[in-house]
Amino acid sequence: MTYLLLIIGFVLLIKGADFFVDGASKIAQTLHVSPLLIGLTIVAFGTSSPEATVSIVSALEGNAGVAMGNVVGSNIFNITIVVGITALLNPLQVENETIRKEIPFAMLASVALLILISDITLQSMGSNYITRGDGFVLLLFFAVFLYYIFEVARKSRDKAKQEQTNTGEKPSWTKNIILTVGGLLAIIFGGELVVTNATEIALLFGMSETLVGLTIVAIGTSLPELITSITAAIKKQSEIALGNIIGSNIFNVFFVLGSASIISPLAVENKLVLDVLIMIVMTILLLVFSRTHFKVGKLEGVILAVFYLLYMVYIIIRN
Repeated sequence: MTYLLLIIGFVLLIKGADFFVDGASKIAQTLHVSPLLIGLTIVAFGTSSPEATVSIVSALEGNAGVAMGNVVGSNIFNITIVVGITALLNPLQVENETIRKEIPFAMLASVALLILISDITLQSMGSNYITRGDGFVLLLFFAVFLYYIFEVARKSRDKAKQEQTNTGEKPSWTKNIILTVGGLLAIIFGGELVVTNATEIALLFGMSETLVGLTIVAIGTSLPELITSITAAIKKQSEIALGNIIGSNIFNVFFVLGSASIISPLAVENKLVLDVLIMIVMTILLLVFSRTHFKVGKLEGVILAVFYLLYMVYIIIRN
């Protein structure tokens, strides 16, 4: 039964992502905004809902390690494996605005997190914490990001509206909302099935709970981003694919950790500081790759995927 539920979960993820990308891209046309903005907002926030659920519930239960590890692990997975595999299938075209603003915003999120969790180094405290005050700071950053997105959307409306007028297309609101919401629900439910049943199978094979948490839970909650970005790349919607990844990482740090730490201050293990540093290095690497030819090609995709495999080896040895 466990294996059957695992297969059902993957089917829901794949078909849900298919409907979700179709619906979201059509909504972009209906709202007269670019697919990149839809990827940065609706798609990114939707596919990050598993991370939000796991981290907020963990905070409510007083399990700070899961909340923090889930977000940091998922962000590293997004930058390396999700970008890597997606680029291997179809090189990701990167717009100038993304290089100058969106990826640096993801970098800001990573650096801000590093500063907030470095209490021992910066303030000579006995332990590292993300306090409620830190949580409000993260949510304030998230509000600034949303303001930026809305301003970009407002400025791009006229251009997108003109393009749509030229094509003469009039997408259906009802159909696209049903596709988007139904696809998102399938992604979330499918991701939950995959995480739960894969964890049970892993424990049966003798893996420790700590190792399962660092690998399957972090990877499992990132499956919606992976499947959605792969589907978008196959459909030649590289703007949605890349916007989904960048937006998810920003959402995870600013909103998910911000909300979780306001619910309950999060104690941070010292070794997690190194993981955040790795997240920053991977974001810089993505920025460098993007600036090279305004795209992330197959070679860059392989390099990012290899970095994640090395990171996994490091985690297993460390734990």
